[in-house]
Amino acid sequence: MLICVVTVSDRASRGDYEDKSGPEIVALLRENLDGCTIQSELVADEREELLGIFRKHSDADFIITTGGTGLSGRDITPETTLEFCEKRLPGIEETLRAESLKETTSAMLSRGVAGVRGSTIIVNFPGSLRAVRLCTKVLSPVMEHAVKMMRGEGH
Repeated sequence: MLICVVTVSDRASRGDYEDKSGPEIVALLRENLDGCTIQSELVADEREELLGIFRKHSDADFIITTGGTGLSGRDITPETTLEFCEKRLPGIEETLRAESLKETTSAMLSRGVAGVRGSTIIVNFPGSLRAVRLCTKVLSPVMEHAVKMMRGEGH
């Protein structure tokens, strides 16, 4: 399984602070999934940059983003993801928010989406360490099954 983890953050991309969410997702995926290849990227909250990353990694089975799902004017990850995707995966969106709500009421403010383009599944995680730990824990058990389904290998 090929996975790309993309951190979307103006401040981290400028070097104002260290990206911790992206590396945390990578570490958790390596811990929970055998035999996967994981690449990572760091981009500013810029539509064209994020679309470029999506195109660059369109051969990945999963692209997981972290950051850019909040309420500020610069948070463009969900809109850019929907623009790129051909169809939506609302079950992933709903489950991530529902499970996150069990931990914090702030989860209701997350606008993360999930969708598919070609054979790539794209999922938006929030940017906090706490959120990415929970979302990775929720998503990782279904990732291999999702890839098999995308490849037509059945249930």
